[in-house]
Amino acid sequence: METALPTSSSESSSFELLEPRIQRWVWEAGWTELRDAQERAIPPIIAAKSDVIIAASTATGKTEAAFLPILSRLLTPEDEGGVALCVSPLKALINDQWERLEQLCETLDIPVVPWHGDIAASRKQKFVKSPAGCVLITPESLEAMLYNRGSSVSSIFAQLKYVVVDELHSFMGSERGKQLQSLLVRLEVTLRRRVPRIGLSATLGDIQLAADYLRPGEGANVTLIESTDASTRMKILVKGYLDLPPVLSEAEIATREKSGEELKLTDTTGTGMLAIGRHLYENLRGTNNLIFPNSRQSVERYTAVLRSLCEADRIPPEFWPHHGNLSKELREETERALKQTQQPASAVATSTLELGVDIGPVVSVAQIGPAPSVSSLRQRLGRSGRRKGSSAVLRGYVLEPELDLRSPVADTLREGLVQLIAQIELLLQKWFEPPRAAGMHLSTFIQQLLSAIGQYGGISAGQAYALLCVKGPFRAISQEDFATLLRSLGSQGVLLQDGAGTLLHGPVGEAIANHYSFYAAFSSPEEYRLVSRGRALGSLPITSPVGVGDYLLFGGRRWKVEMVDQPQKVVEVEAARGGRAPAFGGTQGSVHTRVRQEMKTVLAGDKQLTYLDPKAQELLMASRAAFRSMGLANTTRFTSADGLKLFLWQGDEIQNTLALMFKSLGIQAKNEGLCLALENCDSVRFGEAVDKLLEVEELTSETLLAHAENLAIEKWDMLVPRPLRERNYASLFLDLPGTYALMRTEGFCD
Repeated sequence: METALPTSSSESSSFELLEPRIQRWVWEAGWTELRDAQERAIPPIIAAKSDVIIAASTATGKTEAAFLPILSRLLTPEDEGGVALCVSPLKALINDQWERLEQLCETLDIPVVPWHGDIAASRKQKFVKSPAGCVLITPESLEAMLYNRGSSVSSIFAQLKYVVVDELHSFMGSERGKQLQSLLVRLEVTLRRRVPRIGLSATLGDIQLAADYLRPGEGANVTLIESTDASTRMKILVKGYLDLPPVLSEAEIATREKSGEELKLTDTTGTGMLAIGRHLYENLRGTNNLIFPNSRQSVERYTAVLRSLCEADRIPPEFWPHHGNLSKELREETERALKQTQQPASAVATSTLELGVDIGPVVSVAQIGPAPSVSSLRQRLGRSGRRKGSSAVLRGYVLEPELDLRSPVADTLREGLVQLIAQIELLLQKWFEPPRAAGMHLSTFIQQLLSAIGQYGGISAGQAYALLCVKGPFRAISQEDFATLLRSLGSQGVLLQDGAGTLLHGPVGEAIANHYSFYAAFSSPEEYRLVSRGRALGSLPITSPVGVGDYLLFGGRRWKVEMVDQPQKVVEVEAARGGRAPAFGGTQGSVHTRVRQEMKTVLAGDKQLTYLDPKAQELLMASRAAFRSMGLANTTRFTSADGLKLFLWQGDEIQNTLALMFKSLGIQAKNEGLCLALENCDSVRFGEAVDKLLEVEELTSETLLAHAENLAIEKWDMLVPRPLRERNYASLFLDLPGTYALMRTEGFCD
């Protein structure tokens, strides 16, 4: 489906609202009608009296729906010289938007300014001296602007007319999203006026939750626009494979390594992974595609396999890696390969290419293993099928382990395959995970407090609470909690308070705020820089150390470690032809209750899924047979050799909470995904434990987490005093009310 506009201005009242030069641009672009989202978004955005959310599928003209009316306003005499601020989650997305808007604005005399860490200071300074036009910025750069230019922000944005939040769903429920909410409040407080906000997204599970996020406390007043354009047709194929070992045994590999004999990639890669690689190569070669494994390690391994097949056929590489640890140059090399039209190119990527960066037409999307979420799968699939008359194509690949008598229950039930099937079924039902709206987010609060102190040169406790907790998004923090946190930060040297009661940076707070990493609300693991002959390749998490003589897969190529500089965190490498690569990085996200319940539906049913290949069908049939033999259609409990397994089909928040509850009673409990494993417990003790938990007053998060040692998850959690840290953790990762409600349901102990 193609973006289009009306054949005559009389056919669209929205088109009539656009400024004549915008109308002319529309005609010259060859559009014949407005898309649904554009038709409905133009009037409220032009009026600028309310906030607006535009929810529409990928490639249905969301960007134009927002910017055609925005630019029309900026071209009117009364708003000439106005500014529109567009906040995006990725630098690459900003660069892409800049190219698109530049084409639209080049004849309108409206400047478009990208603003992030890779943009030259001279370009930013030019805007500061004469602020006008569209500014495309990351939350971190907006943070830096408020912190470093606090006294001049009101003049820089004196003519700010709109704030656009692109890829709205990517911010919701995260530390970074809470930071953005706070930044928008601080900006409006600085300007002493309300600025209309426009949210854009292709993946919103609950648009009202999105409205509450965009304008906290006033979501009911946000204008909601959900596109009614027909969905793109989908073609889906899921292939199953067994995760078989490499051709060479571990002993053979060790012998060859010891003798210095060269090892080929195919010698040390599992045959199941090689089979997936060959299928991808044979079916995607010659076209542009996106391939999504679930970790940086898998990105590198699959890229290396695919490139080795290109080498074997003596053709230029068609498969390019893309993940957050690659250097800017290597990521841009991949993006250029995808955008050029002379040679076919496919990207093997983490979520870095999940969002709407324009990489040209994509024929299909390959998902290896279950996606991090249904919303993620929807976002990825939206990258294909953009051409008129074409379908969105999803190729799913599942690598399942061989079974033996010691195989865990999750393997027997083929958890990976069933989870991917459940995600596809929910995708077809148009369901996506809602973000977790609650949460104290104390780590981000500390960052915002330090930033506000820097912005104003000091702030009173009352002003800080009003700015961040009353007007701002940290409404879950009570005045008592706020006071407790301030006292703790003061005792740690993070804050000082002068005789007038003004909060200032203490020595520790000053060191934090002056570090280059301060502007990011999220933390990143300490990493090694990879360098080859003076050229930076990217970075590798330090959690996976390497030694001289080790081999790495990075940037889709093989490298041998020549030197490790521990103090400087630098690894020097040389190009190599073979060797085994150590694993690094990559975790799966939290699974929602609705996904687990759909997994049970898949296992309990007998519906033939036509998108499964014969091997995937065989694996599913075996998993369904195991499900029935274990009696899981009628009970939640299964006794195995190593203890009791509870199949509750709940999300990770509830299962993690239950695990902690049982641990508080001395029962070893672990959330294993499909089930909750109770190691030293039988059915009788389980029933007694549930009765005991329900008889007493409901447990608090402090009691539940009293002995937990790993509660410092977010960037500045270590600065939060223990009782608050426990409550903060529970507010973000547990669900006490939902867990007690589940335990009180009839039949929970049966």
